[in-house]
This record gives sequence, C-alpha cells and structure tokens, in this order.
Amino acid sequence: MDPKSTKQFRGVLEAKHQELRRLVSQTQQEARGSKVEETKDEGDRAKASESKELAHSRSAQARVTLVAIEGALHRITEGTFGECQNCGQEIGRKRLQAVPWVRCCITCQELIESTR
Repeated sequence: MDPKSTKQFRGVLEAKHQELRRLVSQTQQEARGSKVEETKDEGDRAKASESKELAHSRSAQARVTLVAIEGALHRITEGTFGECQNCGQEIGRKRLQAVPWVRCCITCQELIESTR
C-alpha cells in the first residue's frame, strides 16, 4: 500500500479509536450514575435495567472494535496493513474503506465464517 493511503487510513483509524474510547468512558460513567433500585415503579426499573444492559452491550462491542483498531494501527507500523492475515493477498480497497480494521480479505473472511 502506498504511503499516502496508509497515512489516510491511520488518520481514520485514530479518529475512530478516539471516538470509541470516549463512548466507552461515557457509558461507564452513565452506568455508575444510574441506580435501578432507587426507582419506585416496576416498569421504570425494567426500563432502566434494559437501558443499562444496552449501554453495557454497546460498550462491550466498542471495546472489541478498539482492540481490532489497535491491531490495524500496529499493522500500519509493521508495514503489513492491507494484507490478509490468512492468505497474504492484498485486501480490497473498498473493503478497507468500509471497515479499515479488517484482518482478512473477503474470500478468507467468507471461508472463516462458513466453517463456524
């Protein structure tokens, strides 16, 4: 991959990384601040509990994506960004533009998913 493209992807990845770190931090603060037990109405408690679970789920998914982004940033540093970690072929530019932290080309990803 050419240096200009790599620099652009690094910028996108770093911006997404910061966004997700803020989301995780905000979600953790909200979770600490919400008190499900203090609500008197059973319906309100259920809604508060559901909101808390949803926030936890979003935070967990954000953390998974953060790890993937950190891996992509590491691959940029190593000079292997854009190469499929399974077959070594170049990952399609459109795929990287859609999800710049992917590790495999579309063919290998489909293969991996079909064996699950």
